[in-house]
Amino acid sequence: MSKRQILVTSALPYANGPLHLGHLLETIQTDIWVRFQKLRGHDCTYLCADDAHGTAIMLTAEKLGITPEEQIKRIQADHQSDFDGFLIDFDNYYSTHSPECEHYAQEIYKRLDANGHIEKREITQLFDPEKELFLADRYIKGTCPKCKTDDQYGDNCEACGATYTPADLINPRSVISGATPVEKASTHYFFKLAEFTDFLKSWTRSERLQPQIANKLGEWLEAGLNSWDISRDAPYFGFEIPGAPGKYFYVWLDAPIGYMASCANWCEKNGRSFDEFWAEDSKTELYHFIGKDIINFHGLFWPAMLDSAGFRKPSAIYVHGFLTVNGKKMSKSRGTFINAGTYLKHFQPEYLRYYFAAKLSGGVDDIDLSLDDFIQRVNADLVGKLVNIASRSAKFIHKGNAGVLSDSVHNADLWERVTGKADDIAHCYEQREYSRAVREIMALADAVNEYFDAQEPWKTAKDPATEAQAVAVSSQCINLFKVLMTYLKPVVPALAGQVEGFLKTELDWPERFEPLLVHRIEKFKPMITRVEADAVDKMLADSRDEAAAAKAPVAKKPVKSSTEPAGQIEFDDFAKIDLRIVEIVNAEYVEGADKLLKLTVSLGDETRQVFSGIRDAYEPAQLIGKLTVLVANLKPRKMRFGLSEGMVLAAGPGGGDIYLLEPHEGAKAGMQVK
Repeated sequence: MSKRQILVTSALPYANGPLHLGHLLETIQTDIWVRFQKLRGHDCTYLCADDAHGTAIMLTAEKLGITPEEQIKRIQADHQSDFDGFLIDFDNYYSTHSPECEHYAQEIYKRLDANGHIEKREITQLFDPEKELFLADRYIKGTCPKCKTDDQYGDNCEACGATYTPADLINPRSVISGATPVEKASTHYFFKLAEFTDFLKSWTRSERLQPQIANKLGEWLEAGLNSWDISRDAPYFGFEIPGAPGKYFYVWLDAPIGYMASCANWCEKNGRSFDEFWAEDSKTELYHFIGKDIINFHGLFWPAMLDSAGFRKPSAIYVHGFLTVNGKKMSKSRGTFINAGTYLKHFQPEYLRYYFAAKLSGGVDDIDLSLDDFIQRVNADLVGKLVNIASRSAKFIHKGNAGVLSDSVHNADLWERVTGKADDIAHCYEQREYSRAVREIMALADAVNEYFDAQEPWKTAKDPATEAQAVAVSSQCINLFKVLMTYLKPVVPALAGQVEGFLKTELDWPERFEPLLVHRIEKFKPMITRVEADAVDKMLADSRDEAAAAKAPVAKKPVKSSTEPAGQIEFDDFAKIDLRIVEIVNAEYVEGADKLLKLTVSLGDETRQVFSGIRDAYEPAQLIGKLTVLVANLKPRKMRFGLSEGMVLAAGPGGGDIYLLEPHEGAKAGMQVK
């Protein structure tokens, strides 16, 4: 097997808050792949950094009364502590707020500019006159121009699902200061992305991306690319653009350059050459692991920038889906928005590493952390199947042969069956098909336990005439346990370390496994404990408490002095509303809308199309077959995405905490709600 040189990165976590389990899904996936490559003897380097620039960090630091530099230093220390807690073995963890990142950001910009790929033009944006700051959409709120609901963000109404520009809001206000924004012109710098269309069409179809991702990027390429705004106006926490005082690189320009910066920092510390990794003719393999929400930056902007600047492009970009908990988007009120540190207070990191591995594939599907399934898998697989092999076998070796393994393999066929799966399991790891690898490993663990049970060493050990057979069977099981733990070492490295101490040997992955013969082992000591349901409940309770403590107080709206509530209607008005039970027969995402789902609902004798702002709370697949309540006589409303023929009823504070109204058992589509 020839030795490969590989550079691997995970997406950079933003330095403005703690890590949650969604972040850990990606780094665990990446860490397993890197550990596998190292276990196979390859020169594999794993780099990451904190994404440390932007308006949000600047504003958070100001609120806390500290400098942005102090803020990102605090957060980076917390991130590194959490990553260490989950056994993420970075070769280098750095920051985009670093001399190396500034150097390469400016160098790449200068090359883009010299190649004619930068343009300047004046644009008009909303500006906070009190804060003297240009406002992104998320920093503007006002009344929806369509349904007149107050307190809506500058791009989308959570109440009716309408999309608009911040300038369309009624009574817009700055979320930062409360001031009324004004329009102001400014010169911005743009990267001419459209000039790379042909290159990107070829690059995205060169098997560097999963088919789903290549198809999605292909849609954007066919629709036509626009120039990318890479500048922001002062005040802004970031790097100033060379030759443009008061203009700063947009955070997403220098974020991927953070990979290069971390590599340069690591090279300096380890006496390696930066060019062997990033030169255009580099032979090093380069892989980025990212989430599906940032594919445009990594799959379009980043390779185009590298191409213009004369640096190598990624060998592949591996994209994963989102994490849900108990089938729904993570929720702070339900306690399922679980921070990394909260999890680590209650459970060993390898429980989650194993669970994620058991669910992850090489595709882009979302991963669900079902907490009941989490308990069952850890207890059944790691405790009941795998470690159980060692715990039940070791005692017969110590009792019958003073802790020394037999001098031969008792069952050659079983040995060949387990070791013969090495290449298949290795292929699964290489392709990121961890769930298939885990299934193979656990099927082999079942076979070993069945062999142990069939041989009944607890009986043969009682008779001096057959005691040697009990030792031979148990020795075979210990050797097979060693092979299985080697297969699983990338997933559960700390447990593997305990096994190495128990077996008094290193778990390496050779071309061909050889059994330990006439080899002394330690007495078995418990390595892993069962997961209890009450510990999961405590974790969720802690998560809820932390979310409540962190939530900023919300100012109450003034109550009108009138004895009659504002907006009160007569009963006759209410009686005009026709509420009907409907069945959701189809649900799908709406392209270009962050909050909407398109629902097809059946009233029994007809179907209708409804757009609903419940995307944060539900995945489309969860909704199909559900019964809910429709305002059936609402006047159809033409939206940018199509005609909405009614409104489904839901309740909740918003975001991920929205719940569709569901009728009692026995309700049928078409029934009128009285």
